[in-house]
Amino acid sequence: MSVTGAPVLGFVGVGRMGAGIAQRLHEAGYSISAVYDVNRSAAERLAPLVGAQAVSDLASVTQRADVILTVVTDDAAQRGLFAPIGDSLLVGCAGKTFINCATLTPEVHVDIQERCRARGAQSLEACMASSIPQAREGTLYLMVAGERGTFDRMQPLLEKMSASLRYIGEAGSAAKVKALVNMVMNINTAGLAEGLGLGAALGLDLEMLREVFSQTGARSRVLETDGADMQNREHETFFSSAHAAKDSHIATALAHGVDLELPLAQATARQYDRLVELGLGELDKSAVAELTFPQRRAERVGVA
Repeated sequence: MSVTGAPVLGFVGVGRMGAGIAQRLHEAGYSISAVYDVNRSAAERLAPLVGAQAVSDLASVTQRADVILTVVTDDAAQRGLFAPIGDSLLVGCAGKTFINCATLTPEVHVDIQERCRARGAQSLEACMASSIPQAREGTLYLMVAGERGTFDRMQPLLEKMSASLRYIGEAGSAAKVKALVNMVMNINTAGLAEGLGLGAALGLDLEMLREVFSQTGARSRVLETDGADMQNREHETFFSSAHAAKDSHIATALAHGVDLELPLAQATARQYDRLVELGLGELDKSAVAELTFPQRRAERVGVA
């Protein structure tokens, strides 16, 4: 059953997160007309599941939809979607609304809003502080920024994507908050990996150690989500190490811009950079434990 009076949706970037959101909104009654991905096979797999057409150009998504959601990997990819010339979501975009869900630098969100305004369109950033299962279930934690009127108009749609929805402020502000969320999460993850790695080196029972952590000041959300995975070397990807590296650098760049030294964030960024250099960037962020458990360092990293 379709949602009466609801906008027709289009999706750009239908990897695990984008596909999950699309399926959730389809099940919630929204009509999805077009899906696009640089990996065309991803769009072709998703299209029949949500009643959409897999299109081969960006302009077709804009043409077919009222609201276009984008979920891409980085600043360069996002700017490419809104290129001022050539195939672009900006072609024929007057009256359209774009909801951009990627973790990007704040400046990109501000720039995209300005490009959209110049063409008579509107945009929001909807930063997601959750992972793949929450995208599919419609239980994301969303931090949204942009014009308040646009947020109010899109709120019914955003509520179908999220369990918690928070309007942050003007364009770029949600991206700043998201950068800090991921910075602290990544620091916590790297710290937990060091604690468990040292425990292993000392010959401690890691089941016992995790239980003690859970009842003391070492308790954290990361302990709940990643502790067992670190111990058991189960690094199925919910949030990749490559994304952890990228997001860590977004935070350290923001700190540099206000002349603030963040040694923990910088050290964490180096750890995730190391994973990427070792070809482990597509593993989950829990794989940072591969750098701290002594036997794993020898086996997988080549460090004595």
